[in-house]
Amino acid sequence: MEPKKLKQVSFYENRNQTFNHNYTSTEKASNTNKQSSPLLISNSNGVGFGSGINRLGEALKLPTLNLRVFSRNGGKHEEEEKWWKRTLDPSSEVVLKWNRIFLVACLIALFVDPLFFYLPQVDNINNSFCMSRNVPLGAVVTFFRTLADIFYFLHVLVRFRTAFVAPSSRVFGRGELVRDRKQIARRYIKSGFFIDLIAALPLPQIVIWFIIPAIKLSNARSTYNALQLIVFIQYIPRLYLIFPLSTEIIKAAGVVTKTAWAGAAYNLLLYMLASHILGAAWYLLSVQRFSSCWNSTCRSEVSPITCHLRFLDCSTKDDADRIIWANSTKLFSSCDPNNPDTTFEYGIFLSAMSKDVFSENFIDKYFYCLWWGLQQLSSYGQNLETSTFVWESSFCILISIVGLVLFALLIGNMQTYLQSITSRLEEWRLRRRDTEEWMKHRQLPPHLRERVRRFVQYKWLATRGVNEEAILTSLPLDLRRDIQSHLCLDLVRRVPFFAQMDNQLLDAICERLRSSLNTAGTFIVREGDPVTEMLFIIRGKLDSSTTNGGRSGFFNSIILRPGDFCGEELLAWALLPNAASFPSSTRTVRAQEEVEAFSLQAEDLRFVANQFRRLHSKKLQHTFRYYSHHWRTWGACFIQAGWRRFKKRKMSQSLSSRESFSSSFTESTSFSHYENVDQNSNNGGTGEASSQAIQQLGVTLLAKRFAGNARKGAQRGRDIELPKMMKPQDPDFFAEPEP
Repeated sequence: MEPKKLKQVSFYENRNQTFNHNYTSTEKASNTNKQSSPLLISNSNGVGFGSGINRLGEALKLPTLNLRVFSRNGGKHEEEEKWWKRTLDPSSEVVLKWNRIFLVACLIALFVDPLFFYLPQVDNINNSFCMSRNVPLGAVVTFFRTLADIFYFLHVLVRFRTAFVAPSSRVFGRGELVRDRKQIARRYIKSGFFIDLIAALPLPQIVIWFIIPAIKLSNARSTYNALQLIVFIQYIPRLYLIFPLSTEIIKAAGVVTKTAWAGAAYNLLLYMLASHILGAAWYLLSVQRFSSCWNSTCRSEVSPITCHLRFLDCSTKDDADRIIWANSTKLFSSCDPNNPDTTFEYGIFLSAMSKDVFSENFIDKYFYCLWWGLQQLSSYGQNLETSTFVWESSFCILISIVGLVLFALLIGNMQTYLQSITSRLEEWRLRRRDTEEWMKHRQLPPHLRERVRRFVQYKWLATRGVNEEAILTSLPLDLRRDIQSHLCLDLVRRVPFFAQMDNQLLDAICERLRSSLNTAGTFIVREGDPVTEMLFIIRGKLDSSTTNGGRSGFFNSIILRPGDFCGEELLAWALLPNAASFPSSTRTVRAQEEVEAFSLQAEDLRFVANQFRRLHSKKLQHTFRYYSHHWRTWGACFIQAGWRRFKKRKMSQSLSSRESFSSSFTESTSFSHYENVDQNSNNGGTGEASSQAIQQLGVTLLAKRFAGNARKGAQRGRDIELPKMMKPQDPDFFAEPEP
């Protein structure tokens, strides 16, 4: 059945407002009362609930009340609003994901832009050099640069749709979000719109594909200077955008990267990016320095064919005048760095000239320039030999300053991230050292020291130094309850007594469960000690044994496995309203191996039992008796005692029947012997001898009867004095706690 779409009716006194009569009530018949509400369906003539009210108002000369129907969730405006028109929350998951994606796009754009510096190259044509442009590389770089520009334009659109927190509302809490689009646009235009716009403009593409082909015949060196200047100017706002973007990510998520290794790699990537920029700039300056030597020599050269600057561009390599000039000029030999007669100083660009980096393919020249930039950045430019050229000296000063700052930041940030990885391990080492010092100071015996070391080691392996209790305590109550239910609910439901309860009571129990760790050989509780907690085993094995209060010859032992529990004495204690002291343990529980469990303290169980008195069920009582190890042991002992009594009673009856038969036979024999003695006395025996025989016979009969009665009494006394196992206390499921 489809859910009901509830409607609300709002009344307006404005006559100019119109009412849409095409509405239908979706209220279905009530399942409880079996009655159906009247359907509000208007016909084509507009006859319905709204029109009836209007006609009644006209008849009574009252103001017309126009009706308007809104949905309960806030109106049809929000329902019909498209996703691209919605105002975004700056702390939402969507904005956070977009900021991370845009940060990656910014890093790619910062990597792509310096590749424009590799476009100019020097070609060697029949020992004559000229300057050209690497067209395939320009196409590839333009493609990736255009993709990056698209992300910048999308970021501008996202900023126009992202709400902001009003500064005046930051007195307490997060503050109030301003979702008005006009205010958002006004604030964005005043703050960072122009920086984002300048960063998004495709200026290098325009210079390469439109401006340089148009003016390259006039002065190629000036066009490449313009390219360098435009890329550098646009690179500044693009580099600047990384810092506020990282700040926004940190405000929303706390960190830029989710792991410490990613943070270290991020800082190393920024350092490699600086080396990449430095190497590309060094390559372009080398080309310009080589071109400067050509230009100065061309202006001062005296030859039959006048040197023109356009001859230095490869577009004129097939020109007849250029061919004649190339065959007669000494320009290329004068600017050759390998020529000892060369007077032009190349300074830090000498290695690029001598190794002919300009004529290599892109991969070779790129990695060589990247290595040069990384080397100079790491050494702060200490091995650079500069010329007296001012811009060259300024470039070396910039390398030293940037290298010193970036290297210090890299080492500091890398150390911070790496320390965050090993901080918990270092804390554990310090805690372990303190423990060893304490045990040594207190002169603990070796076996106790070994037990302490095993426990500390096992706790580290189980928790990795994380304080789970502190994490759960810092969370809201509802979230903490859901987490505890996820971790413990299935385990608690394994307890048959708890499996009969409802989810609300189980959630209350799970909320108060605490983690417990025990190493092998640890005694959880001893027989006769007060029981203070109930334990639910997650993994490991426990040995539970009892001697029935020290009874000689009595021993019962079971193995508790994952899913079992111990300390069930607390269940009966928690349900007793007037119980003061903790119940005594009837069993000794010892860990056979490392055990992880959840513990429920006695007071927590008492609190749950007092708050939720929904335990008035005989089924719960029988379930408790059936699955309790204490009740099972008592039941086994009760059956054994009954069987022994039955065997002894049967044996006693058999002995009684035998003794009665023996006594009757003895009496008959004695009476016959008495008659014989009497006859002998009558026949002539003395009276004194006969009387002594009669007395001896009576004493014999009395002794036999006394011995038989004493034997029966002793047997009956042994049956009564036989020690029995005490019956467990039965929980009162119907007792109410005292007010």
